[in-house]
Amino acid sequence: MPGRKGKETGKRQDRKGREGVNFKTAKLKEKLQEKLNETLKAVLPIIAIVLVLCFTIAPIEPGILLAFLLGAVLLIVGMMFFTLGVDMSMTPIGESVGTCMTQTKKLWLMVLLSFILGFIVTISEPDLQVLAEQVPSVPNMVLVLSVAAGVGLFLVASLLRMLFNITLAHMLIVLYIIVFALAFLAPGDFIAVAFDAGGVTTGPMTVPFIMSLGIGISAIRSDERAEDDSFGLVALSSVGPILSVLVLSLIYHPESAEYTPNNIPDISDSVELWKIFAEELPDYMGEMTVSLLPIIVFFVIFQLIFRRMQRRMLIRIGVGMVYTYAGLVLFLTGVNVGFMPAGNYLGQVLADNPYKWVIVPIGMIIGYFIVRAEPAVFVLTRQVEDITSGTITSGAMSMSLSIGVAVSLGLAMIRVLTGISIFWFVIPGYALALALSFFVPKIFTAIAFDSGGVASGPMTATFLLPFAMGACVSVGGDIVTDAFGVVAMVAMTPLITIQILGLVYELNSRRLEKQEAAKAVAEFEQLPDDEIIEL
Repeated sequence: MPGRKGKETGKRQDRKGREGVNFKTAKLKEKLQEKLNETLKAVLPIIAIVLVLCFTIAPIEPGILLAFLLGAVLLIVGMMFFTLGVDMSMTPIGESVGTCMTQTKKLWLMVLLSFILGFIVTISEPDLQVLAEQVPSVPNMVLVLSVAAGVGLFLVASLLRMLFNITLAHMLIVLYIIVFALAFLAPGDFIAVAFDAGGVTTGPMTVPFIMSLGIGISAIRSDERAEDDSFGLVALSSVGPILSVLVLSLIYHPESAEYTPNNIPDISDSVELWKIFAEELPDYMGEMTVSLLPIIVFFVIFQLIFRRMQRRMLIRIGVGMVYTYAGLVLFLTGVNVGFMPAGNYLGQVLADNPYKWVIVPIGMIIGYFIVRAEPAVFVLTRQVEDITSGTITSGAMSMSLSIGVAVSLGLAMIRVLTGISIFWFVIPGYALALALSFFVPKIFTAIAFDSGGVASGPMTATFLLPFAMGACVSVGGDIVTDAFGVVAMVAMTPLITIQILGLVYELNSRRLEKQEAAKAVAEFEQLPDDEIIEL
């Protein structure tokens, strides 16, 4: 009897174990499907627009088109695994570290951890890697390390702002005055690159981590401003790279800042096509190993000291890291080998067209669709809707961002065609954004400046920047001063459109309050005198 009972118990445990495995597998498939849908929404509009252009007004070589399509497949698969991996690893690490830091109540430790976190997460940011590849004369690692230091310092500034209840708008005004003062002193070849660096730094790796860190820190605060202060970390982290690259320009003097266009691949058959991708794959595997290693080492040390994570969560984070690594490798290979050359070539062909102005509406259409499904935008809009309890809907956020980015792409293409200095756009744009911050609710200002960094995601750096560069080559412009700045323009306009959304929300709220008050007064006046006495 005991033996039979033992066997039955064992069978029940095996059955429960299989059910548990099946449940986890089903959840993983569901998550993968969700991430695939998000990525397809981001990439398919671009593929559709490119194909329409290729078969109508902008013919391109079959080899380049095939490389673009294969690159798109790798990009889709890579972003799917990457965003899933970030959800499984970076987000829980960020929340745990943020909560743990504030619970220690040791300011020096909080400052040190914030800087280290900002630095090492930025090094792994795929958007920054893509930008560094395209910046002339500055070695990739020099640019990446200076930008990472800027993010680290300003993540510390964000932490201190949250702890000491410093108003975000006041900090941003002071910082952007410093930014523009340095920009007037910096060499012209660095200015557009510096503003672009501020946009690309806050991408799909950095945004979930930084926002989770902010939520973890604000979670232990019970005051009424805690919710507002959970936003704004991305905004300040976007200023850091701009300042660090401008400072770099004052101390680092390259021999030449002349841009050398990427070679357009000459592909004669499918074997050559695959060979081009296969040759690049090991290089990106090595790069991403070096990039992710600091994060892994930091987390191991953190876990050994604080022991916050349970075994099950540690396994989940480990699996998430593997997904993140695989996704980054596939993403960067697809982008650098397939997407960027196609964007560059397409820009050249369109700008060679007798009707060059057509590049402005095409850029606006691409911008409208790109931002609607940037991976980091999904993260931001969901968190905004959750934290504001649905007051600010993800639909309203997405529409505001799309309109803003469409306008910014139109202006960026005008810059490419005319060579107008970026100062004529960014100075009035940021002045208007900072002025609006005094008239809208604080939470809208924080969300708007966060949205600026988030909107300029992987698709902007990998397709629109090369697209602008190709067009600039055809019209004979200066690529470093005219084409660079596209990311900066994309990062700027959401600051205005989201705050206008906040202004509309504020005016509607006041109007509803007045209507409610007038209705209450009218009802009161209609009451008989005896009822008023009873009241």
